[in-house]
Amino acid sequence: MVVTASRPRPLPRLRALPRPWKTDRTRWTAWSLVAGGAALVPWMGVLAVRLPDTAQVSNWAVAWIGLDAMIAAGLVTTGVLLTRGDNRHTLTAAATAGLLIMDAWFDVTTAGEDGRTLAIALAVGAGLPAAAQCALVAVRGLEGARARPGDGEGDGECKETDETW
Repeated sequence: MVVTASRPRPLPRLRALPRPWKTDRTRWTAWSLVAGGAALVPWMGVLAVRLPDTAQVSNWAVAWIGLDAMIAAGLVTTGVLLTRGDNRHTLTAAATAGLLIMDAWFDVTTAGEDGRTLAIALAVGAGLPAAAQCALVAVRGLEGARARPGDGEGDGECKETDETW
């Protein structure tokens, strides 16, 4: 009996947006987003020079509770959509990953000297791994439609359809 290694499956390809994205309105929107991002670079320089190192803020607890509430809602919604097989989980997973990264950033950068070590530990041990998991869930959800048993494509390869986009 000869034992041979099975051939590895190729990774599914991410499909590009269909041709209609090249309309004038979409092209204008895309370039306005690029311009907006580029315009923020000099603005960040202005902020770096003008903002004080410390500030007294109102509604501090409301801001942090609100951010944590959005993260909780994102995690729960992503989990529910994922268990139902609803592809919209990619949207909530991506948004939640961004919120988790933002939460870790602000936790660490706004922590006082006495709480910075704990903030870093929580960011590295909980927030950033959760963000990575959400990002992975989002990316995997974008890999395209997988073949379902019984549809004639039972090998698990990426099935090309127009339904995704």
